[in-house]
Amino acid sequence: MAPGGSGGTKKTAKEVFDEIGGIIQQKAKENAVPYQNDLKGDLLKVKFSNRGTVSTEDACLLNYTKDTNVTEGYGKENPCYGRQGVRFSDTKGAECYWNRIKGNDKNNEAAACAPFRKLHMCDRNLEEIKPHQITSTHNLLLDVLLAAKHEGKLLVEKHKEYITENPDSQICTMLARSFADIGDIIRGKDLFLGHQQRKRKLEGNLRNIFKNIHDHLTDAKANSYYKNDNDRNYYKLREDWWTANRDQVWKAITCDAAVEDTYSKYLGDRTTTFSNEKCGHDEGIVPTNLDYVPQYLRWFEEWAED
Repeated sequence: MAPGGSGGTKKTAKEVFDEIGGIIQQKAKENAVPYQNDLKGDLLKVKFSNRGTVSTEDACLLNYTKDTNVTEGYGKENPCYGRQGVRFSDTKGAECYWNRIKGNDKNNEAAACAPFRKLHMCDRNLEEIKPHQITSTHNLLLDVLLAAKHEGKLLVEKHKEYITENPDSQICTMLARSFADIGDIIRGKDLFLGHQQRKRKLEGNLRNIFKNIHDHLTDAKANSYYKNDNDRNYYKLREDWWTANRDQVWKAITCDAAVEDTYSKYLGDRTTTFSNEKCGHDEGIVPTNLDYVPQYLRWFEEWAED
């Protein structure tokens, strides 16, 4: 982190969320420590079913046409395939329709709403993976990094247009919001069901993928520990997987951030600290804790800001 500077006397909602999320994140990190080595992904250890390997260990250089587990073809290995190019809008609103948001009631007006940015996230490749193709944490990490990289790239491109009319909007905050949504998808906490509830397919895929990862854990203690996920959703395993790999996902989603882009945190006592360049891309730590704040609260804050 870069040195702090003087700022306002009040925290924003985002800064409050970051502070609360930091407490939860620290606890999650402690819980994941015993089995982190089993869950930490490594691009150099990716092995495809045809015995091929990835072309690079740098997430920013991954090529979705060959560095992917997706074999469906027809462009569906592209994380942004079929997604709408517009990611920010002053005229189009959030998605609140009851059958597209998990937990919303048909007759309840006080419902959760997915912000416009969330509606067309670049995660198509994750929807197209066949669960049997993923037997290691390394292979899963590959496609999660691909999704993060292309989500970040599109956000950076579209934010340059959006900021002309919204100069206070911060790209690092936008990246942090999508980063947190990716974390919710991985951990089975995503509330957005999508058009025709297509996200249910993604969640089903992830359940089966994490079953495969569990079944291939080489450490007997780790296998036994996560076997207690009796509901077969593998929430505990998924939570710890995210904790072990979130630093790599942040690095991927910030690949296209500019040198001058920084992520800010209010420390209190009129002091704000800033990440290093490119939203802290090369710091080795994740500057945001928004991924440990409940999704509906983050969405509400984002919707109110927009």
